[in-house]
Amino acid sequence: MAKTRVLVVDDSAFMRKVISDMIAEDPAFEVVGTARDGLEALQKVAKLQPDLVTLDVEMPRKDGLETLRDIMASSPVPVVMLSSVTHSGAKATIEALALGAVDFVPKPSGAISLDIEKIKDELISKLKAAALAKVQPVKARLEPFGGRPEPVRAKPQPIKSVSLPPAKKPAAFPQQPDSSSPRSIVAIGASTGGPRALEAVLRQFPKDLPAAVLVVQHMPAGFTRSMAERLDQLSSITVKEAEEGERIRVGVAYVAPGDYHMVIGAGATIRLEQTPPVNYVRPSVDVTFLSLPPAYARQAVGVILTGMGKDGAAGMAQIKAAGGVTIVQDENTSVIYSMPRAVVENGDADFILPLDRIGDAAVRAVTTLAQRGREEGDGSSGR
Repeated sequence: MAKTRVLVVDDSAFMRKVISDMIAEDPAFEVVGTARDGLEALQKVAKLQPDLVTLDVEMPRKDGLETLRDIMASSPVPVVMLSSVTHSGAKATIEALALGAVDFVPKPSGAISLDIEKIKDELISKLKAAALAKVQPVKARLEPFGGRPEPVRAKPQPIKSVSLPPAKKPAAFPQQPDSSSPRSIVAIGASTGGPRALEAVLRQFPKDLPAAVLVVQHMPAGFTRSMAERLDQLSSITVKEAEEGERIRVGVAYVAPGDYHMVIGAGATIRLEQTPPVNYVRPSVDVTFLSLPPAYARQAVGVILTGMGKDGAAGMAQIKAAGGVTIVQDENTSVIYSMPRAVVENGDADFILPLDRIGDAAVRAVTTLAQRGREEGDGSSGR
């Protein structure tokens, strides 16, 4: 079996050596070259045509973001970023994911020998996932932090699996008597390729969405706040990193903090837990999703986006069994199809949709569930 060919890009000669050695120790990979800055990286991508690239964020002459932009526009190849765990480093990493990077690994810091061993398994695992990723050219310019544009709405199209009414204009959404106490929840889970997919979905939500939104993205501590800030500035609804004990409100999306499970507690409040990882991850999509049916019964909409593994499959089964609606991203638009596939193979996906239709379908599902609840006299709520 042919080895996956990797190009290592970093301005530090020491880090180039360390990263190259870690990758070369795994029989699945071959390091075909190294580069010390973005300009050299672009030359070597064209010359060597690697299968994968590891890319440092901070480099002279041409930094990681500029280099990534050029790679994705001209010669798309799976890229895994290496980033420092600082506010500026986290912000740049989230922007890199929006530009098309498949994933990232925090760079070693502090006690260098200890940190290197700590990240080795993570680096190899993410490179193996990236080797399976589907990447496409990204020509649109990176939208900077700042501003709040109008939502991007997909054109209404018929959906086969479940009968939903036509999409309604935002003004037609039913008003809730208590705007701070949502009757419906949209719960979204994602992993590899997720940050970019989340942007596409959340930008389809209207500012008066009559539901709260929970977001679980597999991401380590130190990066989820920057992701929430970026999503907030690109979306019409409010997006924030979740805090312990805060009450869930309509029209707000809560992002699970890195290294914490997020569940719904009594009185529609957020609970953050550092109980053991589930499906090898924390936060876990399943932990959040499994906390929904007891509180929201038939008023939950579960969404699984691109990602490696099967986290979220058990939670989606429970949402469907309770009478909620389940939506998964299709294979063609997923960077990694593993998480959506697990739901589909279990028979728990009501909708299997391309990325540009998922947000609109979730909005319609919320409206349909609310209508059904009124017709059946269903008094379930998160209050």
